[in-house]
Amino acid sequence: METRKFGKTDMKVSVLGFGSAEIGMDSSKATDREVGDLLNALLDEGVNVLDSASSYKRSEGLIGQLVSSRRSEYYVFSKLGEGESVGLPYPDWDVRNVRPSIERTLRDLRTDYVDLMMIHSCSEAVLRQGDLIEALRDLKREGLTRYIGYSGDSTDALYAVNTGVFDALETSINIADQEALQLTVSEAAKRDMGIIAKRPIANAVWVRQGLENAPDPYVERLEKLDYPFLKSDSDVIAEKALRFVLSVPYVDTAIVGTTNLAHFRQNIGYAAKSKLPDREILDIRNRWLEIQEPAWAGLK
Repeated sequence: METRKFGKTDMKVSVLGFGSAEIGMDSSKATDREVGDLLNALLDEGVNVLDSASSYKRSEGLIGQLVSSRRSEYYVFSKLGEGESVGLPYPDWDVRNVRPSIERTLRDLRTDYVDLMMIHSCSEAVLRQGDLIEALRDLKREGLTRYIGYSGDSTDALYAVNTGVFDALETSINIADQEALQLTVSEAAKRDMGIIAKRPIANAVWVRQGLENAPDPYVERLEKLDYPFLKSDSDVIAEKALRFVLSVPYVDTAIVGTTNLAHFRQNIGYAAKSKLPDREILDIRNRWLEIQEPAWAGLK
């Protein structure tokens, strides 16, 4: 699998990373054995980014249980910030949760460090207080995380980028969510930040409408955008959507989540193809710029 240099870090990341949210969902029907088969197969295929978070329920525990013996083969990208909503002692975004959060993450993952720890989608107002950022920097100084980043969208993400503190940005980029291409991606690239595209196939809402983690705003936006290829079958849509994101300058890795190995292997095949033709990229961008509405901010 193609790898790309991840900003100013020493990492070379696979262009596809695995998003672990779905394996931890309450609605997931995958057995632990099936998840283990999935994770091991992805590592065998050259996927070297496992994207997780303390808020992804069982996901970090499953990663630790099932593939920690292969820890040298993958990078762990995790996130923190949530508090009482994920069983920690203090309210969300309270700096006192930082230590118990990373301790739980490391314990669940069965590792001594993560490669990237990100603040998870907090507001600019919280970032401006400074204590959460400083606590994250402390974790880096202690070696509990090698690098630090921010995961989020819109002006919150722009503020995070402009602090100059972070090594990486994870943000929504897809055919239904292109605000970051105008607002944050180029700014992050100027600072040589690693750039992670989340939701690169827009959660496949064209086949998952109404299911968990299939956001209605994407359904509504795609109805209005009405790209001609949306009339094609699901595989064609998914291929164009993913190749569009991987064609975006500065994107280093795109995070795809699933419990289905066959689906992920399809995405590996799409990623192996060359970038979309320039004409198709331009058509998608121009359609977005023509149809986008003021409320179409990056989706958290």
